[in-house]
Amino acid sequence: MGVREIARRLNRSPSTISRELRRNASTRTYQLEYKASTAQWHAERRSARPKAAKLVTRERLRQYVQEKLSGEIVTAEGEVVGPTGPVWDGKNKPHRGDREWVTAWSPQQIAKRLPLEFPDDSTMRISHEAIYQSLYVESRGGLERRQSWHLRRGRTKRMPRARTRQQTWAHVTEDTVLDKRPKEVEDRKIAGHWEGDLIIGLKRSAIATLIERTTRYAILVHLPRQPGYGVLAPKKNGPALAGYGALTMKDALIKSMSSLPAALRRSLTWDRGKELSAHALFTEETTVPVYFADAKSPWQRGSNEHLNGLIRQYFPKGTNLSRWSAVEIAAIATAINNRPRGILGWKSPAEAFEDQLRSVRQPTVATTS
Repeated sequence: MGVREIARRLNRSPSTISRELRRNASTRTYQLEYKASTAQWHAERRSARPKAAKLVTRERLRQYVQEKLSGEIVTAEGEVVGPTGPVWDGKNKPHRGDREWVTAWSPQQIAKRLPLEFPDDSTMRISHEAIYQSLYVESRGGLERRQSWHLRRGRTKRMPRARTRQQTWAHVTEDTVLDKRPKEVEDRKIAGHWEGDLIIGLKRSAIATLIERTTRYAILVHLPRQPGYGVLAPKKNGPALAGYGALTMKDALIKSMSSLPAALRRSLTWDRGKELSAHALFTEETTVPVYFADAKSPWQRGSNEHLNGLIRQYFPKGTNLSRWSAVEIAAIATAINNRPRGILGWKSPAEAFEDQLRSVRQPTVATTS
């Protein structure tokens, strides 16, 4: 078979098959002959370790890579500008506000630039993967680990493969996508359909926001810190103590919506945040179905996005939201609900919602002729 036919059957690129034949075929015969045993021997011979890294044995190449990674930012007068950076503690990346200002070429830019600047020098060649390994693997040597701060993402450790295979929205099931939401929600004629989201503040603080689609009545949910926050050391897969973990969020929403009549608790539309991962338990206890908007589609929760913009007037970005009590947050919700709705004579959201409550609570009287 030809190279392309083999690649098609193996579901590989033709260049992969061609490279395998060139590198691992037997060359002791008068023609190129490929045998699996010979190819395996070639592969094992090349992969023998320990092997000195290029950046260890080639001083000039290491100097070039280091300069492109950590070149200083200077003004036209030659003055170095920007923060000096924190002290390296050997653990993880510093706060992004303390990172040094450097030219920070990416490893791929460096690898592609070398053949252009040194076309006749074969020793000035390196792949971007070799640069990454020199930064992330201490035994590879060549570059200091603190140089990893100068990468675009500033990671000092490689992201595990298992994390890259994780589903970002595993809690969104087929029954909770927006297409399964009742069509009556779209026209906003029936009250009881809510939209929700979080507004995030400093130090992992947050407030949950709910708004009813028909009357635009808003509810702000206080999310206090859990006992042990700031005292207990963070634990992997441990309880979320910041205030908006899945179970904490579920309990806070149940407490806020349980006082409403069942007729005004028809559905809840949320974004795809993990804070509502316990939506099945929430639905089981409140009978309120939860639907998740599509990814990167904030217009599907337009009322809630507008509400969050209003709330930012009182809680601007960069504010530690945990400093406010439940009473103070409720006062802000009251102020938002008492605002007039545009044209003079329109009811406020609070008045419109009270009308809906009265119509739900008053029993219908049958009339007889």
